Amino acid sequence: MRYDVIVIGAGLGGLTAGAKLAREGMKVLVIEQHSRPGGCATTFKRGEYTFEVGLHEMDGPGSRDVKNRIFSELDVTGNVEFLPVPEFYRFIRGDLAVTVPHDPQLAAERLTGMFPLEKEGIDRYFEHLLKPVRKPAAGSDPDITVGAFLDSIIKNDDLKLILLGNLGYFHDDPYSLSLAYYSIAQGSYYTNGASFIKGGSQRLSDHLAAYIIRHGGEVLLNHLVTRITVRGNRATGVTCRKRNDPAKSPIESTADEIVVNSAIPALTEILPHDYGELLREECGGLNTGASLLTVYFGFNRPLKELGHNYYSVFIYDTTVKSQADIASNNRDNFSRRSFTFVDYGQVDSGLASGANSVGAVCCIDYLSDWEHLGREEYERKKDYVAKTFIERLGKLIPGFEDAVGYYEVGTPLTVRRYTLNPGGAVYGFAQNPGKKTIDSFSPVDNLYFASAWGKTGGGFSGAITGGYLCAYTVLRKKARR
Repeated sequence: MRYDVIVIGAGLGGLTAGAKLAREGMKVLVIEQHSRPGGCATTFKRGEYTFEVGLHEMDGPGSRDVKNRIFSELDVTGNVEFLPVPEFYRFIRGDLAVTVPHDPQLAAERLTGMFPLEKEGIDRYFEHLLKPVRKPAAGSDPDITVGAFLDSIIKNDDLKLILLGNLGYFHDDPYSLSLAYYSIAQGSYYTNGASFIKGGSQRLSDHLAAYIIRHGGEVLLNHLVTRITVRGNRATGVTCRKRNDPAKSPIESTADEIVVNSAIPALTEILPHDYGELLREECGGLNTGASLLTVYFGFNRPLKELGHNYYSVFIYDTTVKSQADIASNNRDNFSRRSFTFVDYGQVDSGLASGANSVGAVCCIDYLSDWEHLGREEYERKKDYVAKTFIERLGKLIPGFEDAVGYYEVGTPLTVRRYTLNPGGAVYGFAQNPGKKTIDSFSPVDNLYFASAWGKTGGGFSGAITGGYLCAYTVLRKKARR
């Protein structure tokens, strides 16, 4: 079959790009190796519970949010419901506890009340986040790390940790995270607030897939792209096969433009050898970001009945005394590793019925700590992890253990299996200071990138915005030809 555009991968970046291009009248084919569209923006069911795979909270959509235009164009507005999240996050480390609101003025006032000697640093922090510079201008100071920035404006280590409560949304170490990237992403939470998609992020993914189909496109699930054909300096098509059925005849499709929503490093394996080597060189010096471990919980009662009243809580272990301890703690034993607990029952999430509710523990993790395990050892470790977090949450929320009706653990291996991302990475390339961006591949004129691995980075907003910008690039180049 021949198409105007083939999109490899149905994550949010690929779906957004495909939907925009289909809206503009292009014949689009989206090929996805998983059984459902969405990548990390998916849900799964276990009995009476629906579990959210990736979304804790998405920044916006607020009045100054670029996603408003995207959602309006693609009919997301009015068809997908966004529930405001009540607070930005609750931070706990031992006896230190504070709730950080989304409103930056209220957040600054609350933190200044706790740390009056740090008022100047707090003001500088919020001023920088609310007026970020996307890239350092020529001749200005180069991009620095978040850790270095905080050290330069604030002395109190407890305050720095509170401000870094949700660091895991972006990276695993403040001393290797780009301040420019962090400022834009974190600043959007304070500017636009945050929301959860009622019914789970699968609702958004399914809407975008259906939008593509309604506008004359196709979404082919359970198919893995095995080769991109290149002639001269142009990609001419792809070959794919049905996943888990290698005996099935491969499908060859041609197109004028190819949009890649899959991981850029994995693309090196399906391009012709010489082009794959060139792309591998292009990726040189870029680091793969961390993965995540998630424990999904189904509860037989709302945790509000147990006196728990927070949507997201970031629990830092008492061994983390400064931001310099964060990176090593992310590899510590799970009895001490810092983690996030999200209680979806604090909003009308639509993920459970009746008296049931769902929640999740999430922490930074690494594929290297799991991939060498045998099957029995792997399952034992998963069970240990789940029971460890149940015990830890039981100390925070009395009665938690009795409220757990179901639990399941997803590891970095799980992430890799469902996304094919190297290292089980969830945010693409690590956002290190001065990181070069890859939004095109010059040796192949019509190959475009629309994923967390591209210019706009990871997370829901990064993927959605990146997909939309990619579609614009395709349309502009096509108009010039």
